[in-house]
Amino acid sequence: MRHLGVMTAKQRFRYGDEVVIHSDRGTEIATVLCEATPAAVEGILEPTEGRILRRLDSTDRGDWSQMSEMTRRDLDMCQPHVEKLGLPMQLIDVERLLGGERVIVYFVAEGRIDFRALVKLLGREFQTRIEMRQIGIRDEAKLLADFGDCGQEVCCSRFLSKMPPVSMKMAKLQRASLDPSKISGRCGRLKCCLRYEFDTYESLAAELPPVGSKILTRDGNCRVAAQDILAGQLVVTTEDKRRIMIPASDVIEILKVGEGTPVRGKKRKK
Repeated sequence: MRHLGVMTAKQRFRYGDEVVIHSDRGTEIATVLCEATPAAVEGILEPTEGRILRRLDSTDRGDWSQMSEMTRRDLDMCQPHVEKLGLPMQLIDVERLLGGERVIVYFVAEGRIDFRALVKLLGREFQTRIEMRQIGIRDEAKLLADFGDCGQEVCCSRFLSKMPPVSMKMAKLQRASLDPSKISGRCGRLKCCLRYEFDTYESLAAELPPVGSKILTRDGNCRVAAQDILAGQLVVTTEDKRRIMIPASDVIEILKVGEGTPVRGKKRKK
C-alpha cells in the first residue's frame, strides 16, 4: 500500500526520482514527489518519517523484482493457514519490504480478529516479523484497483491520503447520474471525486433561491422550477404559465422561500 512520508536527505532529489528510504516501517523503495514545504506536509495524514539512503540502483531493482515475484506466491502460502485456524477473514495482499525487516499481511474482516496464532505460523514460514493489518473496503481498492472510469489511476491509490465520507446528497446537488453503476468507484462506494467540487456547488447554490421559491423578477411574480448552479441561472414559471430561464441577478425580491438550501445575498420576505 502506498504511503506519503517526509524524508530527510543529504543531497537534493527531483520529482520522479526513485530512491531507497528507511523509516520505522523498514527499508523500502520510494518515489520523490516534491520538497517538504509546510503547505505540502499539511495535507498529509500521519506522514511516515525517515531518511533517504540512496538513489535506486540496478542491484536494488533486481532485489525488488525478485521480491515482487515472491509476493505473488506469498498469498497462496498464507491462505491454508487461515483456513486451518478457521479465521473469518479474507486475505487481500502480502507486502515485503526491500530490507526484509517485516512482511505485512493485509486482510478484511467484519469484526476484530484474534490472529496471534496465525502470526506465529507465518513467522516460522517467513522467518521475519509479521504485521497483520486490517483494512476497509476503500483500502482494498487502494491496494488492488488500477484505473477508474475516467481513465486515470484511481485517486485513492495515486494521491489521496484522507478519504472522507461521500454522500448521495453530493451527487444530487451536482446533478450527477444516480445510477449506482455510474457513480460508484472500484470499491463499490460512491466515487471520491464527487466530493472535490461539492463545496463550490454548495456555496453557489446558497446564492440562488431554492426550487419552489416565489420570487419577484422583471417579468413579475414567478416560481423557481429549477436551478442551473454553475451558470447562476434559474428556470422559473411565470404567472401566465410560461417557463423561462433568467439570470439570478434578475431576482428583485424573494417573496417566499421554498424548501432547499439557505439563501444569501437576497432580500427575503417571511
